[in-house]
Amino acid sequence: MRIGFETHPSRYRHWRIEIDGPRADLIMDVDETGGLFEGYELKLNSYDLGVDIELRDAIERLRFEHPEVRAVVLRSGKERVFCAGANIRMLAGAPHAHKVNFCKFTNETRNAMEDASAHSNQRYIAAVSGACAGGGYELALASDHIILVDDGASSVSLPEVALLAVLPGTGGVTRVTDKRKVRRDRADIFCSTEEGARGRRALDWRLVDEVVPPSKFDDAVDAKVRETIGGDRNSEETGIPLGPLDRTIEADRLSYSTLGVEIDRSARLATITIAGPDAGPPADAAAMLAEGDGFWPLRLARELDDALLHLRFNELEVAVIAFKAEGDPATVMGFDGFLQAHDTHWLVRETRLLWTRVMKRVDLTSRSLVALLEPGSCFAGFLAELAFAADRGYMADGVFDGDNRPEATLTLSAANFGAHPMSNGLSRLATRFLGEPEALEGLEAQIGEALEASDADDLGLVTAALDDIDWEDEVRLFLEERASFSPDALTGLEANTRFAGPETMETKIFGRLTAWQNWIFQRPNAVGDAGALGRYGSGQGADFDKRRV
Repeated sequence: MRIGFETHPSRYRHWRIEIDGPRADLIMDVDETGGLFEGYELKLNSYDLGVDIELRDAIERLRFEHPEVRAVVLRSGKERVFCAGANIRMLAGAPHAHKVNFCKFTNETRNAMEDASAHSNQRYIAAVSGACAGGGYELALASDHIILVDDGASSVSLPEVALLAVLPGTGGVTRVTDKRKVRRDRADIFCSTEEGARGRRALDWRLVDEVVPPSKFDDAVDAKVRETIGGDRNSEETGIPLGPLDRTIEADRLSYSTLGVEIDRSARLATITIAGPDAGPPADAAAMLAEGDGFWPLRLARELDDALLHLRFNELEVAVIAFKAEGDPATVMGFDGFLQAHDTHWLVRETRLLWTRVMKRVDLTSRSLVALLEPGSCFAGFLAELAFAADRGYMADGVFDGDNRPEATLTLSAANFGAHPMSNGLSRLATRFLGEPEALEGLEAQIGEALEASDADDLGLVTAALDDIDWEDEVRLFLEERASFSPDALTGLEANTRFAGPETMETKIFGRLTAWQNWIFQRPNAVGDAGALGRYGSGQGADFDKRRV
């Protein structure tokens, strides 16, 4: 079954969006029969990947279609339950790769909520009534403010260790300790009990921000919305609709308006070729708004994001993703300059933030990444981030025999020096030159210069500059070697080498939690015949192997 990631509110089965000026209500009302796969029902507002695909779409639409929104109330459409978390039957029956990719996707989606709060002034308020367990509490944790009804029954909990022999898969433990700064011993108690916390304890332990009686619950939510909105009630920002992607999917190819993906199954290789813009940037901000979602950088970000998700979930045996970019570097730099010149405009801001999130998705993709800077390439400005995200970068030196395309160049811009940070909070160049800060400082003098292969190699921007004689053999050897290695070992290697530098909440979630969850999801204590996931709901307890390893 091929999993698709494009949707629209008219096709939602699990969420509703209600807009009232600067307030939006994002209502979770999961269709029990609407699971992505057969074999389970999504009871108690539990979710699977399909539910989160809709949530990702809703978060993105709020940012692009409703920039006037300042407060987003996250609430349940069902009685006596906020969200029971990831569907356990789905987790028990899903293949290992799907479980891990599912956890990574849900983490990225919740990070997008926090990104909207930090950079787009769209603050999330979780209005929790009823059971809020596991991934449901993790969803609330991604909000800025949690209001819990004090009715003697409503509670927050992370019961995975005690109940399922796994970890909360969407950063729950990390957000409890790092974001909400819950004391270590209290976090240990909270994360090792099934029942969680309610009422006064939940408030005293900083697991929620407010506890109010049922009679005052709606008033408390409304008051928090008013406080969040403040005086920003009459925004002049008018959103743009996000239309369907221009995409065609064939057996070994995906075609979009801004890129193509070729899959060579025998080589276990997917090549993503970016098509540079065929015309310059809009004349001004008004012309950009008139283009809407056809604005080239926005279109490219949306289409690249979809292609990456397709490869993650539907092409598990692809070992290497190769990035190419074909076009005029000067035209790309024209768009780069337009984005910088209009960086205070809301649509430019959101487009640049989306590109940042897409680039983080590149960083977090468990495939070997290589950038191939060939004659006629246009790795320039923000598009050069793809070259710096790659594990290796090979650049063609000179014009190749029989190839009439211009010599390959690489062009830096201010965008490469912090506009699109990685999960560690640093730019890709700063991460690349972590031990050579003087080299990073020297690169700023090269902004705007079309660097040829020898210069890019001398500056440390590529792995190797290869001439016509060596290009084909060197690239082939790299691709063959990568396809021959253990995928598990490569995933571990790349996750270690890509995220040098400081540790942040994001790197903890993806580097630490995802690695442990990946391991735990293969252990018999969780997924074996006598494991907790398999026996959940059967009335028979799990039979654990008690040895620590």
